[in-house]
Amino acid sequence: MTHLSPTRLLVGLVLGAVAFAAGTPAWAQEYEIAAPPVVLAHVPFDIAVSAAAGAPPPTLLQIRVSGATFDAERLADGSYLVSGVTVSALGPVGVELIENGRPVAEAATRAIPGWVSILPPLLAILFALIIRNVIPALFLGLWVGAMAINGFSIAGAFTGMLDAFQVYLRTAMLGDGRMSIILFSFMIGGMVGIISRNGGMQGVVNRIVPLASNAKKGQAATGLLGLIVFFDDYANALVVGNTMRPVTDRLRISREKLAYLVDSTSAPVSCVALVTTWIGYEVGLIGGAVALIDGYSETGYAVFLNSIAYSFYPILAVVFVFIVALSGRDFGAMYEAEVRARTTGLLLHPDARVDQSAGEVSDVTPADGRPQRAINAALPVLVLVGGVLTGLYVTGSGDSLSDIIGSADSGKAMMWASLSAVVVAAALSISQGMLTLTDTVDAWYDGLKSMLLGMIILCMAWALSDVTNVLHTASYLVGVLGDTLNPGLVPAVVFVLSAATAFATGSSWGTMGILMPLVLPLTWAVLQANGMANPEHYSTIYSTVASVLAGSVWGDHCSPISDTTILSSMASGSDHIAHVRTQLPYALLVGGVALLIGTVPSGFGFPWWLSFPIGVAVLWAAHRYHGKIVDVGIVDVEPTQRGES
Repeated sequence: MTHLSPTRLLVGLVLGAVAFAAGTPAWAQEYEIAAPPVVLAHVPFDIAVSAAAGAPPPTLLQIRVSGATFDAERLADGSYLVSGVTVSALGPVGVELIENGRPVAEAATRAIPGWVSILPPLLAILFALIIRNVIPALFLGLWVGAMAINGFSIAGAFTGMLDAFQVYLRTAMLGDGRMSIILFSFMIGGMVGIISRNGGMQGVVNRIVPLASNAKKGQAATGLLGLIVFFDDYANALVVGNTMRPVTDRLRISREKLAYLVDSTSAPVSCVALVTTWIGYEVGLIGGAVALIDGYSETGYAVFLNSIAYSFYPILAVVFVFIVALSGRDFGAMYEAEVRARTTGLLLHPDARVDQSAGEVSDVTPADGRPQRAINAALPVLVLVGGVLTGLYVTGSGDSLSDIIGSADSGKAMMWASLSAVVVAAALSISQGMLTLTDTVDAWYDGLKSMLLGMIILCMAWALSDVTNVLHTASYLVGVLGDTLNPGLVPAVVFVLSAATAFATGSSWGTMGILMPLVLPLTWAVLQANGMANPEHYSTIYSTVASVLAGSVWGDHCSPISDTTILSSMASGSDHIAHVRTQLPYALLVGGVALLIGTVPSGFGFPWWLSFPIGVAVLWAAHRYHGKIVDVGIVDVEPTQRGES
């Protein structure tokens, strides 16, 4: 065996290094091209170029694609950006970097037809409409999107399915700030579970019930209780429906009216309240969508707070509840139901189909024999709300409140607040002997489980959003619609689209998850096409966000297959179809006013704060004109469910 001396080994290493350096182009160490994995034919795209640290800037740096040359712009961080690159031919596309007239680097991408980019969200919507289940619909859209990125082939289908789960879904959960949203949502669900089991929520209810001394006050008390139990729509429906049912039965208020009052103060309130089980989901979607918008710096929570001013349907729906309750008037099928209940004592139609035990869910039932103290619910909720506001203030900076909230770390604030609220709820329960430590953990876990499905939908929506970003979906839609779609009409179109999707699928959360990542980048791109992409027109973004949320709730309200609509029927002991039939005219009236008086005018610059009083006045006038007094011809009979003696 021959042994190399240290001298020979050193000389060999030096000569090898020299030979390697001589055979390796200098540009291989100086530049790196970040070309998109796929591009759309005839749709502009960008190419980023990073330069090695310390490399001298070239006199001229260009990108050559399909024979066309595009100049690179040097950015402040020393990297380069080539904007507005286009290709016309489909298939593999070579990308060549030109430095001072000589080729120095190469990369490749693949051009696909533009219409392919809208397939993932379009198939997700259509499949959700057909099977009425959002999760498989979202996964289909995710799979097709990953397949489009990998190529439409047998191998592409297989790798696309694996990438949908291993790459995009995993990345969606690990994205910046997204895990904070998931943890916050789980913790607030756990808090709801604890304050339900320790009797605190029932204690709040017990404070409201004595206010119901007649039919008008009974309906108003039901609406007020719906506002107080604002932090979760499911808990709202179950608590308000089951608690107020004996009260409204005694006052001969029809079960259909009770179901309407419950349904109209559950999702609409949870949708816009500052801290609810919905907020983590909504902020997560909004934050993921605005992250796709270049040049837009507001946080998801700041956008959500600003969007409340444009949430016309949820707010007007709640206002209309009290117009109906305090006026003593009704119209349409609801009038017939109320007259039946008042004059005959029949709380249900004789042909109604009701499972009286269906809405009695133990998850919100307090432990037997324990004091029901309102403070045990009120204090954790106050800690939750106050904790979020304090966290936003502490983590934010600026001279004005909007600047502070806009720069705040909302994820950190929500995590602090939700943990504090759970700790306070648990401490109150254990210290007063309401629950043991084991009972408290079990109640927290029961509440947490209620959030699991929503978090699955949220993660899949994030993943689909990431896929549509890779496929340049928003850029394609802008190219098709940018010149024809008026920016002022974007929120109204989104509102109608959201309502139609939610009505057909029966899922407001599913609708939000599908549409939010798609319509926000589209809205911004439409603003750019019209020279309006600046802070002066951020209201269009806020209104679009509100339109997704409000339209989803409106469609969900009208849909007979909606989970919250079904739950409201069950908790109120109402025939489900009768509930849908009596609520539909009211929901259509409020939705029409919200669209025509609120969303459309505000899209063209009409002040939102004027739309609300005008909308309330129109609702009051329409109800006054069409509604009839119910409390006439009352006979002295005991209220019954179906006329049993």
